[in-house]
Amino acid sequence: MKKTIVWLMAVLMVCLTTSVAWAASDADVDAKEQAKIAKAQAKWEKEKAKIIKERAKIGELHDKALENLYAKIPSSQQVIKDAYAYATLSNTGTKLGIIGDAHGRGLAVNKTTGEKVYMRMSEMGIGLGLGVKEYDLIFVIETEEAWKSFTAGNTNFGAAAEAAVGDGKTSAAIEGATMAAKGVWVYQITKKGLTVDASIKGTRIAPYKKLNKDLGESKEVKF
Repeated sequence: MKKTIVWLMAVLMVCLTTSVAWAASDADVDAKEQAKIAKAQAKWEKEKAKIIKERAKIGELHDKALENLYAKIPSSQQVIKDAYAYATLSNTGTKLGIIGDAHGRGLAVNKTTGEKVYMRMSEMGIGLGLGVKEYDLIFVIETEEAWKSFTAGNTNFGAAAEAAVGDGKTSAAIEGATMAAKGVWVYQITKKGLTVDASIKGTRIAPYKKLNKDLGESKEVKF
């Protein structure tokens, strides 16, 4: 009898020890998961703060570009007002000899739908010059088709404009602007004033994916 009681107590102790061990193990796992989630959330909050700051900076550049354009060409204000959509890109390019490159960022605004898309630009151009060239590009987008192409990064600048001119179906010229692609005109403002013959062949303009992220609670939101 005594042996049976001792055996039962031993079994009970083993069970209790095992249960405590499992509980401790589960607690460790929960603590690690919570720490992992907290770390990911902190990382997302930091990234979100950078995105908000960058958006604000682009907003200031956007407003300044329009202000300068309207001051240089008063008629452009009505053009922008009547446009299907428009976009500004502020660029800082370094030109050394005949080979130059430029990088820019900006904002595209669909006046019909209210949609806003942050954009970025990269360019490898051929041209004469030396030193740093800072300028703004202000695009007038005339149609929904042109908007979709522009904000998707599919607009072929230069060649598309030449083809559009050749098809005899282009819209009336816009004072002070150059046709950049089919359904897209561009003003170029430099520190020295307006450049009416802006050439942006070889320019790559595409959505700025990082800045277009949904800033909701989830860091897993994909754009």
